[in-house]
Amino acid sequence: MVRLLSLVVVMLVLSAAAILRDGRIFGHDLRQTHAAVASVAQGSDTLEVQPDGTFVVNTRVLAKDVQGYGGPVPLKIHIDKDGRLTAIEAEPNAESPSFFDRAKELFSRWQGKTIDEAMAEDVDAVSGATFSSKAIIRNVQRGLAYAKQRGLSGNGAQKESAERTVATGWTLGSIVALIAVLLGAVVPLFTNNRRLHLVQLVVNVVVLGLWTGTFVSYTLFLRLFAGGVSLSAIGTLAAPLLMLIVALLYPLAGRSGHYCAHVCPFGSAQELAGKLSRRKLRITPRVLRVLTALRNLLWGVLMALLLTGTCTAWIDYELFTAFIYSSASVWVIVLAMLFLVLSVWVPRPYCRFVCPTGALMKSV
Repeated sequence: MVRLLSLVVVMLVLSAAAILRDGRIFGHDLRQTHAAVASVAQGSDTLEVQPDGTFVVNTRVLAKDVQGYGGPVPLKIHIDKDGRLTAIEAEPNAESPSFFDRAKELFSRWQGKTIDEAMAEDVDAVSGATFSSKAIIRNVQRGLAYAKQRGLSGNGAQKESAERTVATGWTLGSIVALIAVLLGAVVPLFTNNRRLHLVQLVVNVVVLGLWTGTFVSYTLFLRLFAGGVSLSAIGTLAAPLLMLIVALLYPLAGRSGHYCAHVCPFGSAQELAGKLSRRKLRITPRVLRVLTALRNLLWGVLMALLLTGTCTAWIDYELFTAFIYSSASVWVIVLAMLFLVLSVWVPRPYCRFVCPTGALMKSV
């Protein structure tokens, strides 16, 4: 009962953080006024005509169910009188700037093309910014489909509407990541075989960390609590959702810490580093108590910042993002490497003495 109440409190805290940061909860915009709703219903915000005859399609409503990592990623698509894309402009969003800047490189793939040419363009997600780039691709698809339906393409050629196409996000990476999480979630329930555990640690680091960048973090929590889960992203989110089940629901069955020990890629990397040396630094009980207290203090401060909206950017700098090295901050990568080196002599130092996400899960 105590764990269940703790889980309820955690859910309420995350819901409050999502509302305060994004003004949304499970995809419902709580800040939208009645006037805005009426304007959207009339479609006045979706299509604008500039004085020079350029059409501007805004995907805020067309792709409101499409989520990036931090929430919706609305775009403005500029189309000239000949049906050619002249520019794509990003509207304000909650994506991590470093990831979104990489994802915006996709804009050049469509610019200068006619609507039909752009719709036929086969565009892949950007490595290291998968969520953001897939959201951009789907927003462009919805916007182009809308423009074509309004006769802005300059010809009558018919293509399958991207607006009606359900892109579930299943890729080889997302499937392998889901399998890796399933193994970590299920196998340890039936066996404590050390060799299997070692293999799982390697799989976690290679597949969940370096290949797909899949992990539980505050960014993931707020992305899901604010934006919910749409069918268009179910493939991409399958592994993260299973991770959340392991992290939050396993403790109710007496498996506290299962995610950290058997699934988390950064925890796995630290444990693997620890196997490089049998000599460990001895931490006295007094120092251990001090380090634990400092971790709790840090977590309390960070949660206060998150819930007051004072400084929410810290969630983008948890060390898990070092796995997405092509987009991660240099300081995040440096700190992650330092903790990995320290892990050779101190078992899982980041997990035990710093990790804010781990502190949240331990409260369940």
